[in-house]
Amino acid sequence: ISLEVPQGSVALLLGTSGVGKSTLLRLLVGLENLDEGLITLNGKKLYRNVGMVFQHFNLFSHMNVLTNITFPLEKIAKKSSQEAKEIAYTFLKKYELLDKAFFSIERLSGGQKQRLALARTIALGPEVICLDEPTSALDPLLTGEVVQSIQSLAKEGYTVVVSSHDTTLVNNLSCTIYLLNKGLIIESGSSIDIHKYPEKFPHIQAFINGTKSLF
Repeated sequence: ISLEVPQGSVALLLGTSGVGKSTLLRLLVGLENLDEGLITLNGKKLYRNVGMVFQHFNLFSHMNVLTNITFPLEKIAKKSSQEAKEIAYTFLKKYELLDKAFFSIERLSGGQKQRLALARTIALGPEVICLDEPTSALDPLLTGEVVQSIQSLAKEGYTVVVSSHDTTLVNNLSCTIYLLNKGLIIESGSSIDIHKYPEKFPHIQAFINGTKSLF
């Protein structure tokens, strides 16, 4: 795999299950070790600048909404209890969860869990944000909300890497698309070019249309 994602842009890793999308994200976050190669951020070795929103959110089910954000701020970012609460309330307000601060996780909808997972990730101050299958656990009607959140992150200057097999993201996200197969990028292009010149991207079109793959 070789790719470069500019700051303030979105990279969409597209492909079926098992092609290596999630593994690549786990490498970026540091949950897996590289066998070879190098991952850099602004020319320097990548180190603790990446946040991850997992497919099933990985929220702390035994904690309330507020504590889901304050706990990692205190344990990982070494913030004081007061600092952590101030930061948490800022992001709860931003993601429209302020009135849910003392709710248990089980009381949240899928969309609210998604927003909480995003708030918890961003609160830690990453430069790169990875989202693993961000629409798979959501009602299709919420996909538009997820798209807006991803685009907003890019506009705020974050570098965003998304893994998905959801082809609706191809039609709605402004991004660079990388189609993966067996651990390799077999085709890539901007979402604008893919829509404008579909004949130039036969593999991606085959994937989108659900037709027999060319690879």
